[in-house]
Amino acid sequence: MKSLIIRKFLILLITFITGFAVAQENPKNQNYPFNDPTLSIEERTQDLINRLTIEEKAWQMMHNSPAVERLGIPEYNWWNEALHGIGRSGVATVFPQAIGMGATFDEDLILDVANAISDEARATHNTAVENGYRRQYSGLTFWTPNINIFRDPRWGRGQETYGEDPFLTALLGTAFVKGLQGDHPKYLKTAAAAKHYAVHSGPEKLRHEFNAEASMKDMWETYLPAFKALVDADVETIMCAYNATNGEPCCANKYLLQDVLRDKWNFQGHIVSDCWALVDFYEGHNVVETPEEAAALGIKSGVNLNCGSVYPSLVEAVEQGLVTEAEIDEQLAVLLKTKFKLGLFDPAEDNPYSQLSAEDLDTEEHRALARKVAQKSIVMLKNNGALPLKNDLSKYFITGPNATSIEVLLGNYHGINPNLVTILEGLAGAIEPQSQMQYRQGTLLDRPNANPQDWASPNAGNSDATIAVLGISGVLEGEEGESIASETFGDRLDYNLPQNQIDYLRKLNEAAGDAPVIAVITGGSPMNLQEVHELADAVLLVWYPGEEGGNAVADVIFGKVSPSGRLPITFPKSLDDLPAYEDYSMEGRTYKYMDAEPMYPFGYGLSYSDFNYSEIKLSDKKLKKGKSLTAKVVVTNSGETKAEEVVQLYVSDLKASVRTPKSQLYGIKRVELEPGASEEISFEITPQMMQLVNNEGESVLESGEFSVYIGGSSPGKRSIELGKELKEANFTLR
Repeated sequence: MKSLIIRKFLILLITFITGFAVAQENPKNQNYPFNDPTLSIEERTQDLINRLTIEEKAWQMMHNSPAVERLGIPEYNWWNEALHGIGRSGVATVFPQAIGMGATFDEDLILDVANAISDEARATHNTAVENGYRRQYSGLTFWTPNINIFRDPRWGRGQETYGEDPFLTALLGTAFVKGLQGDHPKYLKTAAAAKHYAVHSGPEKLRHEFNAEASMKDMWETYLPAFKALVDADVETIMCAYNATNGEPCCANKYLLQDVLRDKWNFQGHIVSDCWALVDFYEGHNVVETPEEAAALGIKSGVNLNCGSVYPSLVEAVEQGLVTEAEIDEQLAVLLKTKFKLGLFDPAEDNPYSQLSAEDLDTEEHRALARKVAQKSIVMLKNNGALPLKNDLSKYFITGPNATSIEVLLGNYHGINPNLVTILEGLAGAIEPQSQMQYRQGTLLDRPNANPQDWASPNAGNSDATIAVLGISGVLEGEEGESIASETFGDRLDYNLPQNQIDYLRKLNEAAGDAPVIAVITGGSPMNLQEVHELADAVLLVWYPGEEGGNAVADVIFGKVSPSGRLPITFPKSLDDLPAYEDYSMEGRTYKYMDAEPMYPFGYGLSYSDFNYSEIKLSDKKLKKGKSLTAKVVVTNSGETKAEEVVQLYVSDLKASVRTPKSQLYGIKRVELEPGASEEISFEITPQMMQLVNNEGESVLESGEFSVYIGGSSPGKRSIELGKELKEANFTLR
């Protein structure tokens, strides 16, 4: 360790001496061709590389790349976060956590969110630079979205994803990338990154050494489609994962990085390692022995940017003959193009995004958007008629460990805000002045009360309605080192809610008598809600709802809006219904392959209104390979409340040569209808939707029988039991 520190010091000293000497020769560095916006990016990149020493090249490929003062190049930190708002930086709009955005099933809304985030990102960057700050989390390269498939509810980072379905993940991930990167013909607004490539979703504790084994069928049917979609959407960056996939570390995986990403998909952007993933080459996966060997392997594998500590060792790697300077130049050129696309070497007046300022941060418009997203993310899991509540009842009792929690608004990779509206605050702000509201926490988050006296639950007996805010938070689920109350490194190996919460809810239920008890559940992953479902009159799943979370919850509870969120992930009844966590086969997982009946199915969510569906009309019942058909259905709001329905299209291949999904989501349309109103919804079913993925990972089109389902949830008996309507039609492919 001591020798490594000395070596790094010497490298920096040599760089400084070289830079000082060259600076004396070139005092007017602003006239270098790489600063000329009229030249092509290729010309500018090559000119810049030709002026860098080997030491400078190595450090320019680090996430915390230092300044090259002799060339007038300022320092730049590539590591920035924007999962659901600018993260870990200054004050910014905090949108609902990604899993909540997934629950909106609304790509247009997510595009609006990402546009707002990128406005604030440019504003934050511009403001920081104007004041001489070029620190981490104030840059323009964002390591988001996380488009891994939430294949198992035990994964603590599943909250960062859009759920378990590749189609939904691709749809929302594409919208997010477009919003972050903008549509300017010359400049990227910011640079987005698709992560973690690939086959990465736990266990957290083992991620630095774990080998995820996936068949070619599962790779191309489940784990890779969203990455392909984002590459097609011109995402600027791909982040390779910590773990190994099929025996090779993801950041040195020839099949993933070269054969698929570069050769098959023609990805033109840069690849960044997950942070300190290259250290895992010799400390976790043990495929090399030294930092120099790890650095050389990273370059030869096509990793353009190292988040971590390894690439300064490239200088010695060249001296040892492990890699050539030409190979380094090739990978550096790819990386530097991103800087040019962002306009970091151009005059500010040339770039329209340079005009964004502090006035564009956490604006009223962005706050209103955060509230709208939170409203649309809330999933009503049960309602026996208790909701919506009137907002002028005599007395409300608010209780539970998460009612006043700011933690449950945030999720992970969050920003901060001076006006975070807790659920208690939102509810209090929504009632009439003549009403009374009382609050007691009642029970701790994850352990029994130390004090045996219960002064809280009797309030349910003298209140017109009790709202219990229960669930989990980021201290119990999340990334490896973040969840400080988790003994399982952020993963949720216990599927149940903390027992003390269930015991408390039972006491509330007993005390309330005929008065309704509403359970508001926070969290970013499936959990066992069977007892909550039995004990409460209504159950709302609100995820981690962001800065306006409290107001959005109040909007739904008091009927200002009808809930329209849908589950982007299946809620199994028990972990016993799933394969082992470490098993990456899709057998028995997600709505596509799970055999056991779920507690709540994928795509499920209730409304304050009812929706009826006409029979499906197909444009063809028999068609030839390569032809598309149209499926039409009329949706009617048969209730008494204006509401939105999330109309979902699923396709099932009934006769196939290999295992195929029970059904597969291929279409989503949100429709808002007044009471009694109807609208015809049309979906095109393309040949791609009829293809299956064979055991070699190839997409093929086979003759056979197909079923088409259109309705308000995924197909299955459980959806119908829970009150969702689904229509089915069939066609034959010849």
